[in-house]
Amino acid sequence: MRRCRWAALALGLLRLCLAQANFAPHFFDNGVGSTNGNMALFSLPEDTPVGSHVYTLNGTDPEGDPISYHISFDPSARSVFSVDPTFGNITLVEELDREREDEIEAIISISDGLNLVAEKVVILVTDANDEAPRFIQEPYVALVPEDIPAGSIIFKVHAVDRDTGSGGSVTYFLQNLHSPFAVDRHSGVLRLQAGATLDYERSRTHYITVVAKDGGGRLHGADVVFSATTTVTVNVEDVQDMAPVFVGTPYYGYVYEDTLPGSEVLKVVAMDGDRGKPNRILYSLVNGSDGAFEINETSGAISITQSPAQLQREVYELHVQVTEMSPTGSPAAQATVPVTIRIVDLNNHPPTFYGESGPQNRFELSMNEHPPQGEILRGLKITVNDSDQGANAKFNLQLVGPRGIFRVVPQTVLNEAQVTIIVENSAAIDFEKSKVLTFKAVDPDTGPWGEVKYSIYGTGADLFLIHPSTGLIYTQPWASLDAEATARYNFYVKAEDMEGKYSVAEVFITLLDVNDHPPQFGKSVQKKTMVLGTPVKIEAIDEDAEEPNNLVDYSITHAEPANVFDINSHTGEIWLKNSIRSLDALHNITPGRDCLWSLEVQAKDRGSPSFSTTALLKIDITDAETLSRSPMAAFLIQTKDNPMKAVGVLAGTMATVVAITVLISTATFWRNKKSNKVLPVRRVLRKRPSPAPRTIRIEWLKSKSTKAATKFMLKEKPPNENCNNNSPESSLLPRAPALPPPPSVAPSTGAAQWTVPTVSGSLTPQPTQPPPKPKTMGSPVQSTLISELKQKFEKKSVHNKAYF
Repeated sequence: MRRCRWAALALGLLRLCLAQANFAPHFFDNGVGSTNGNMALFSLPEDTPVGSHVYTLNGTDPEGDPISYHISFDPSARSVFSVDPTFGNITLVEELDREREDEIEAIISISDGLNLVAEKVVILVTDANDEAPRFIQEPYVALVPEDIPAGSIIFKVHAVDRDTGSGGSVTYFLQNLHSPFAVDRHSGVLRLQAGATLDYERSRTHYITVVAKDGGGRLHGADVVFSATTTVTVNVEDVQDMAPVFVGTPYYGYVYEDTLPGSEVLKVVAMDGDRGKPNRILYSLVNGSDGAFEINETSGAISITQSPAQLQREVYELHVQVTEMSPTGSPAAQATVPVTIRIVDLNNHPPTFYGESGPQNRFELSMNEHPPQGEILRGLKITVNDSDQGANAKFNLQLVGPRGIFRVVPQTVLNEAQVTIIVENSAAIDFEKSKVLTFKAVDPDTGPWGEVKYSIYGTGADLFLIHPSTGLIYTQPWASLDAEATARYNFYVKAEDMEGKYSVAEVFITLLDVNDHPPQFGKSVQKKTMVLGTPVKIEAIDEDAEEPNNLVDYSITHAEPANVFDINSHTGEIWLKNSIRSLDALHNITPGRDCLWSLEVQAKDRGSPSFSTTALLKIDITDAETLSRSPMAAFLIQTKDNPMKAVGVLAGTMATVVAITVLISTATFWRNKKSNKVLPVRRVLRKRPSPAPRTIRIEWLKSKSTKAATKFMLKEKPPNENCNNNSPESSLLPRAPALPPPPSVAPSTGAAQWTVPTVSGSLTPQPTQPPPKPKTMGSPVQSTLISELKQKFEKKSVHNKAYF
């Protein structure tokens, strides 16, 4: 019996312990792809909008007790999610970026109030196509020899896209489909197209615009494609593929009777046709000299080896050959030119210079500064001729002026030659140092011509000086010439000899424009409003005087993303790409889902060297439907880019309102003046006709009392027939209100017309009371006035007299 009691007691204690035990809650595990449970293997796209409900924590408690949910993160990490503790709804509270963080670690927990169960989970961030391709290792510059075979590799560009999948794949293509180059769409390798060639002499630089485009993908529920552009500069390297060229042809030489053996007859000049890396040139005589002439192989100077008396012919036809020597010393390209040498013996005609229209003693030429060394001044058409025969027709040519800048070819002439001027010192031809260079082509062998003094005069001579003996024209030390301000000057030069004989010539000086002004935008930050389907325009002004220095090309240098706008490089018009036809389409590719864009635009002139200027352009985009909702909003948006238009419209509106106000005020003034006119003080005796019944007069007075009372607020001043009740004084307290004027037409009752007599009255001013309101029927002024008028009219008298 006792043993049974102990067993029952133990069983009761066991039941009590079991009743007091509380088991911990736990999460449901619903597996991959589920949005409900313990977030096992849960993934989330990176373009998920902030504030979205992304998951629901779900679990249970064995005892059925209420449970709560929690989520926490490492202190050094972002708190990306928040959770509703009661329902377990998880909300995204910060933006995701897979390229920055592709996994998010969190600790989720479930609690029944007594027990807390926590689990560490990893949320995977999946990719969305939100990154544009980006070219690396820019800038791209390639040096390519001009004889590179067609199909050869020129360069390789490389762009990366941080997206994955198709959004991270990059393909390449050229923006200019008519380019002599081609690009491999997968590797970015640039090649010279089949059948295409490069020519250093024709074009030394090529610019290739390469576009990198990703494979497209989803972003915020829409399919988008991003792209980027870069420019590859291809510099063409010169190679030896051009034959040498003679300058100053045709060549004529003359031998005089007193010429000594070994004397130079003339000089031929040739240069390598390849200007980039010219070869050394050697001269030689091929045939025709018969041993009478020889040539210096390095200078091209032809000399006579015999006395003129020993020569057997009057004319010699020589053939000069020029040979390029390669860097290795082997002969390369060759060219041949004929040279005519005449033997003359008369000397009775001075050499004469001829231009295109006959004899000419002055030649002008405009040229750019720093021309290439060896360049021929082709704008000069000069021929020199000596009518003598034999050795007497020989003369030398030389330039008198700054030395070492130009060289005249030929230097020795027999009878006739075409004169060629060649650049020897390119650095000395500097626009900033000297705007004008003047030389004489003279013959030192024709004897003394007499001492000549030069002077200049005229309206355009203030900025210039002339050397009295050499005739060299140069600018004043303080002069500052500007082609943008004045591009052409003219004045007169007087040449006078010792005998007083003189000649006058007019000199024209043309300033060549140098690209010294960059294009300028009106503002460094410009704001434009674009309506869908309508372009906006930017404009920059280049203050250079001539083309191409003042021609401007426009481009978009930076835009993010880069595939939204196009620009016309010549007009500066900017418009949306054809693929964007609505604001919704624009929102899909706008990071902030707004329509305000910032672009960096560039204006670049076509001068050499070229100058460019950038500006920040802010574009606010709207559509026609938005404009149609509010005409005022449409007007403000349309005039946002042209504030002066809005000011003009506002000024016009204000002017119209002012004009209407003036007209109304003027009309009111004259009407009130006519009705309130106070006549001079005088006494008038009038015979009064039979009055109408009193009731009619009283009614008429009542009907006019309200209006009349507002006009009788006059100060105690002498009568003035120019007074106006619209003056500021009418707002003051009335001191002696005037009586109403007699009406021009009295109301008809069937009897004869009658005239209301004019009477005077006065009121005692009350300063403590406010001014009476004109339209208040119950004012003290009106009551007093009506009472007084009634008393006056009740005194009937046919011979009543009126006083003013």
